Order: sequence, then C-alpha cells, then structure tokens
Amino acid sequence: MEPAKQKIIIVDQNDEVVGFKERGATVKQDICRVSALWVTNSRGEILIAKRHRNKFHHPGTWGPAVAGTVEVGESYLDNIIKEAKEELGLENIKPEPGPKIKMGQHNDSFFLQWYTMTTDKKLSEFELQAEEVEGVDWISPEELEKQLKEQPEKFGPNMKRYFELFC
Repeated sequence: MEPAKQKIIIVDQNDEVVGFKERGATVKQDICRVSALWVTNSRGEILIAKRHRNKFHHPGTWGPAVAGTVEVGESYLDNIIKEAKEELGLENIKPEPGPKIKMGQHNDSFFLQWYTMTTDKKLSEFELQAEEVEGVDWISPEELEKQLKEQPEKFGPNMKRYFELFC
C-alpha cells in the first residue's frame, strides 16, 4: 500500500490558514508556508546545502542549510526542527526566530519564516538525508557573495535575496 501523502497548509495573503492540500496537488494561486534555517559558525561562515538533483524545485542548486514546507499539525518552528533533524541530523536545536517574508508574486508565492543558529560542527559530522541533500559546505560571506555574482546558476533563484537579508 502506498503511504498517504502529507498535507500542507494553505494560507491567504495575511498568512491565515484557509485550507489544506496534499503535497503536489497545489495550484499556482495557492500560498503555502515554508520554514528555513540560516546556519553560521563561530568563524562567521555560512552553511549552504546542495539540493538533490532529483528534487522538483531547483534541483542540484545550492541554498540555505535547511528548508521545508510546513505540514498540517506543524508550526513554522516545529517544521524547522523536524527538517533540521531529517536533512542534517541536527538534534536538540533551539533556533532563534528571524524575519518572516512573503516570497513570490501573485502565483508561486509562499510565506518564509527564517530561523538562525550557530554551530561549529565539522562537515563530516552532519548526517545528510541522501534524497534531499547532496552535500553541505561552509563558505565565507565574501566567497558566497563572489560566487553569487560570478556563478548565479549554481544557486537557487532566491539565494541572493537570502544573502542580502542576513549579510
């Protein structure tokens, strides 16, 4: 028997819940909730993650360390804690809330609640979820800025905006 698809939360322009839909059954007009985690270390480097090449959205591109769509029964915080554990093996984290921003325009839009945290884990200490994350890397803000300018195709389409938000 095929596992039931998770339902995601659909919201209005004010981030108020208006319904629920199965993942993959949304239409362009639907607005969902997404949480993301901006991870830095004590040296000021940023943890970036490479999305798996089989992902539907932005396959094989580098982006924030963790991100996920909020599902029924979850808050933004519940979701980011779950995603951080699943995607990177981070446990017992206490991320700090950051800005919540509306991404996109009339179609393909979502509310993005940011969280931040600092860790000095070595790359080899992260336990990557293979079907979600192909790799992670620590990168200095200067190098990330340079790569965003010189090789923007390596990154998800919003990474420059995220960088500007935090750096």
